[in-house]
Amino acid sequence: MAPSLIPSEKELLLRLREDDYGAFEIIYRNHSRAIGQRLFRLLKSWDLAEDILQELFIKIWNNRGTIEPDKPLEAYMYRLTSNLVNDYFRSVSRNRRLAEELWHRISEAYNPFDDVSPVELDRELFRSIEKLPEQRKKVFLLCKVEKKSYAEVSRMLQISEAAVNDHITKANRFLKAHYNKAIPYAVVFFCQTLFGQ
Repeated sequence: MAPSLIPSEKELLLRLREDDYGAFEIIYRNHSRAIGQRLFRLLKSWDLAEDILQELFIKIWNNRGTIEPDKPLEAYMYRLTSNLVNDYFRSVSRNRRLAEELWHRISEAYNPFDDVSPVELDRELFRSIEKLPEQRKKVFLLCKVEKKSYAEVSRMLQISEAAVNDHITKANRFLKAHYNKAIPYAVVFFCQTLFGQ
């Protein structure tokens, strides 16, 4: 049997650690499109998605010596991408102009109801949350509104972390099905925080 001409992920990461730019380009080609699409779905802007994607791959190149070839690259990239998106949202929360620009971009993408205010949408969200079973509602509010970790909620409510995850998954599914689909509930929480409403 002839050896494979396509290098494995581990081989690519070992080459990357040795400053092999060709390995870096292969990693970029293998992952950039899917990550870029995920970023666009979240940020609703190709420009922002491309900026964060570029930052991600700069970080990968700059940190290539510390990447562990035995660990999944996708998980590492997901963590870096999440951190970059969180950094972006934190910067937006400190800059009112950026916040208004983000709100405008999101509302253009999601909201066909131009005369509905974020406060009205917030009320609609909480009406939907009230329909959740009591324990699921507690878990959802603790994790999503009070920003408690799954471990903290698990200890507080004396349930397993797996149960917390199950409640969050089912609550998200319920809210997606029953909440106004024009604007995702996470955006409403985000904008409420930004605009102090």
